Amino acid sequence: MKTLASMRTTLLGFCALLLFWSMTALAATPLVDVAWVKANIGKPGIVFLDLQPPADYLRGHIPGAVNTSFEKDGWREERARDKVPDMLPENLDKLAALIGRLGIDNKTHVVLVPPGQSHLDMGWATRIYWTFKVLGHDEVSILDGGMKAYTADKKNPLQAGPITPEPKTFVVHFRPEYLATVDDVKHALASKKVVLVDLRPEDQYVGINRNPKATMNGTLPGAKNLPSPWLTDNAGGTFRNLEQLRELAKIAGVPTTGPQIEFCNTGHFAANGWFVMHELLGNKEAKLYDGSMVEWTLTKAGPVEQKVKLP
Repeated sequence: MKTLASMRTTLLGFCALLLFWSMTALAATPLVDVAWVKANIGKPGIVFLDLQPPADYLRGHIPGAVNTSFEKDGWREERARDKVPDMLPENLDKLAALIGRLGIDNKTHVVLVPPGQSHLDMGWATRIYWTFKVLGHDEVSILDGGMKAYTADKKNPLQAGPITPEPKTFVVHFRPEYLATVDDVKHALASKKVVLVDLRPEDQYVGINRNPKATMNGTLPGAKNLPSPWLTDNAGGTFRNLEQLRELAKIAGVPTTGPQIEFCNTGHFAANGWFVMHELLGNKEAKLYDGSMVEWTLTKAGPVEQKVKLP
């Protein structure tokens, strides 16, 4: 016969299990779809962060969504000491203040809503997603397909005009394990035990062309090329399924497990690669090099491999 104490222990264990199940069920997933968005419009604790250009946002957005500009609001900035552009800000308090002004605190589930037109604007979302992870915030998701997917059904509700959120306090809990630095890249080159993955187009990877902000053509020595446009359907704003992503990684010679560093020119295309590897395919040893080839070449950090040299 069970004693009162044993029954209490069993009940407490069952309650703990229920709590675990409920927390697991509520945990943010990397991607959400339009159906999820429609079911969660207006719910407390969720902020839809719209990445459309301001004019498009004002014409129509998910009801209650708050607008931010990836390029202009301070998600990236020029580093003062060497003028390297588009870096994660060194003063993380500035990012915390930006996030707080958007009505986001440490308990908020942030849902990033890119325009959804191409892999380019999906890169805005994945870079901001990565930034939240670096700052210690796990409750973040991306609407797969963005506003293009949401507005495909004309019956989905839209709201015009601006939304001014109530400011909140966001506290940074910095997690450097998501970030690859110049020193990490140098170590990777010396050890040859870390896979370097270039997410740029092939013409930049082989050294035929380069980004105007970089000072040299080519890629990091020994890097593999997995172009960002491969990762979304027809280079659009919707990620390919997991089976296709694994197959494309295999074709590119990029493993989906083990230490690796994703890079591009300024950590924009690379954010798509990091998101696919770390969040969708589950390789928790993947890191993003936000400085990428622009920092590497501007600061003359190390060698560059140019596979094609034109006369």
